[in-house]
Amino acid sequence: MKGLPLDIGCGWLHSAERNPLIAIARENDFKLVEGRTAWQQQWRDLGFPAADRIAAFDAWKTLTKRLRETPPQSDCAADSLEPNGRWNAFCQSLSGYLNGVDLEGLSAEDFTRYDIAASDSNWRVREGYGKLLASSLPQVPLYLSCPVRRVAITANGVELYTDGGHVKARAAIVTVSTAVLASEVIAFDPQADDHIQAAARLPLGLADKLFFELHGEHGLEAETHLLGNPDDTKTGSYYIRPLGRPLVEGFFGGSGAFSLESGGLLDAFAYGLEQLSSLLGSRIRGHLRPLAASSWRHTDYILGSYSHALPGQAAERQTLARPIEGRIFFAGEGTCETDFSTAHGAWESGRRAAGEFLDLRH
Repeated sequence: MKGLPLDIGCGWLHSAERNPLIAIARENDFKLVEGRTAWQQQWRDLGFPAADRIAAFDAWKTLTKRLRETPPQSDCAADSLEPNGRWNAFCQSLSGYLNGVDLEGLSAEDFTRYDIAASDSNWRVREGYGKLLASSLPQVPLYLSCPVRRVAITANGVELYTDGGHVKARAAIVTVSTAVLASEVIAFDPQADDHIQAAARLPLGLADKLFFELHGEHGLEAETHLLGNPDDTKTGSYYIRPLGRPLVEGFFGGSGAFSLESGGLLDAFAYGLEQLSSLLGSRIRGHLRPLAASSWRHTDYILGSYSHALPGQAAERQTLARPIEGRIFFAGEGTCETDFSTAHGAWESGRRAAGEFLDLRH
């Protein structure tokens, strides 16, 4: 947008104090933005006064503590909700943002592993997370629009059958999403039934972004935030003027994101406008222009956002990460036991898989 980066996907360097991409950013002179996020704020207390926010976040903290200390036998995170709790809808919306799924579909064990490992240090990079990741790539040949249809182990390594021909190599690292792997659009020889089954038990949740461009004398302050409706599990979370830019970044997760994608782009922007105008007044409509949106569930060869374990299936991340005959290796955020759903988790999983291959060579 007007020369400014727009991260449709990952935008935050989570757990910054141990995020390996921080060092890469510094080595390449990217401008890192440290400090607190605005997520727990509500600009001018509109629609969500301070006392309610404290109570709502306390309910979330109580829920996560219960998941850690007295997890439900079912391993279903929703079973730890307070029956008819005042802030259950708020907790469901937070699960949507964090996990891409409502609590009914979430493994308590899996979420707790992430929650314990994660920190509150969330940084950004002014040039854009996507640009940072692109800059880190080595100078190797990249073939785009060349999907792999089959991966076969041979006497000397592996052979990949692609839409552009065959590729032979000593080994392959499979990094597709769990949804793509579970769809069996890629065939394996020998069969990878355990990995495909594990991927199905680690489905992709859904989180989508919706961007509005701001113009005119709108009066909105930079680095502020509004939650659309704390009583609605499908509500959007709106980051206002991130890094001072003329934008509102809407974020939807779980059932909210599924609802938006099902309704289509026009309905999605209409819903965002309705939530923002209900808080800011109808005049704000004249200062907001729909700009861009993601639709990850409908994006070919991705089919969602980030993985979560179904109740009782947290151990499947280990299964998914297991190599096949020292020739086919697996990486991606879905293979991470603690940093799934993050770019740095995917990054570290790639290094782990490459290390496994190198270890087997010696």
